[in-house]
Amino acid sequence: MTAAVGTLALPVAVGAVWGAVRGVVEVGPAAVDVALPGSVSPSAAEASAPGAERKRQLDAAVRRIMREARVPGVTVGLWMPGKDSYVRSFGVADQRNGLPMAPDLYMRIGSETKTFTVTALLQLADRGRVSLDDPIGIYIDGVPGGSRITLRQLAGMRSGLFNYSEDEGFVKALTSDPRRSFTPQQLLGYSFGHPVLFRPGRKFDYSNTNLILLGLVVEQVSGQRLGDFIRQNILQPAGLDHTLLPAGADFPGPHAQGYTNQTASGKVEDATDWNPSWAWAAGAMISDMRDLRVWARTVATGTLPGRTPLIGPALQRQRLRALPTTVPGAGYGLGIFDVNGWIGHNGSLPGYESLTVYLPSAQATLVVLLNTDIRHDGQEPATLFGEAITKIATPGHVFRLPERPPAG
Repeated sequence: MTAAVGTLALPVAVGAVWGAVRGVVEVGPAAVDVALPGSVSPSAAEASAPGAERKRQLDAAVRRIMREARVPGVTVGLWMPGKDSYVRSFGVADQRNGLPMAPDLYMRIGSETKTFTVTALLQLADRGRVSLDDPIGIYIDGVPGGSRITLRQLAGMRSGLFNYSEDEGFVKALTSDPRRSFTPQQLLGYSFGHPVLFRPGRKFDYSNTNLILLGLVVEQVSGQRLGDFIRQNILQPAGLDHTLLPAGADFPGPHAQGYTNQTASGKVEDATDWNPSWAWAAGAMISDMRDLRVWARTVATGTLPGRTPLIGPALQRQRLRALPTTVPGAGYGLGIFDVNGWIGHNGSLPGYESLTVYLPSAQATLVVLLNTDIRHDGQEPATLFGEAITKIATPGHVFRLPERPPAG
C-alpha cells in the first residue's frame, strides 16, 4: 500500500489516502444552522445580502459531495477577513436516532494529532532539551538504523522506517479486535521487524512509526506522559478546552457516531468506541470545530491567539520548510503540509475524517469534520470537501490531493 500525506486509516489500506475502499452509508440531507462566533444563519432577510450567493454556492458544493460520497454528517467552517463567515452542519451525527450534526460535537481528528506531537518536540528543542539533528538512537534503543535517523527526519517523514500500520500482523490483530489496547512498544515491534526502506533523508515516505518514536522522545525528555505535556504546554496556553489525547477509548460527549467499512468483514460498522491507542501520538486525538479554528492559525503561524510565540520564529521557519513529497502540489515540513498554499494537516481513522488548514496569503481558515472515512472513487471525503470549498472560496489556491501518486 502507498502511504500518503496526512492520513491515518485502517485496515485494508492503513495509513493510505489512495487505496479504494467501497461502502454505502445512508445520508441525511438537511443542513443545520449553527451559532459559532462570526457565523451567519441564512435567514430570508439575508437572501439578497452581500455574500448570499457565495453561501448558496458553498451549500450546494457541500451537499453535492455528501450525496456523491454518501457522507452521513459534516460540519464546515470557513473564515476569511472581509467576508461573512461560513459555519454550517449538514446531515446526521447518529444514524440510529437522526440526531443532527453540529459544530459543538467532539470528533476524532486522526493524523491532525501529528501537528500537536511535533509541536511538543519543537517546544523541547526551543528550550534546548533536544536538538532536531539528534539521532533517535540517543533516546530509543533498538531502532533499525537509529544512529543515522534524526528527529528532524522523523518529523519530516524521511526516516525510511517501515509504517507499522501496514504490517499484516498488525492489521490482523487490530481488525480481529478493534477495541483492544496497543502500547507504543508493541506498535514499534510491528515496524522494526521490517528492513529500513531507504537511506534516511533520501526521500519522503509517510510513516506513523515516526510519530510513535517522537511521542516517546517527548515523554522521555519531559518526564511527563505525552497527553499531559501537550495539555499543559499547548492546549492550555492556546485555550483549546475541547481538545485532548485520550486514554484508551475514552470519548467525551456529546460526540458524533463514526461509520467505517474498514472492518474484518468489509461491512459498514459503527466505529465510535473503537480504541485509538493503535494511533497514539500519530492519530488518537479528539477536538471540535471551535478549537480547530484556533489551532489552524496557531500551528501555521507559531503564535498563540494573544500573539505570544508558541515556539520561536527560527524553529517555526524550520517547521514550515516544506520539502517535496510523492504528492504533486504538496510539500511536507515538520509534521505539517503545504498544499497549494494551505498549511495544516488532515486526518482519517475509522469512522472519522478531518481537515484543518490555514492560508496565510488570505488569512483564511478552513475546518472540515465528518463522521465517516469511507472513500469515494478512491478519494477521501475530507479531501473532496476541501477541494470543492476552496474552488469557490480561494480559486487561486485550491486544496487538491490526487487519488494516486505518480509511479516511482
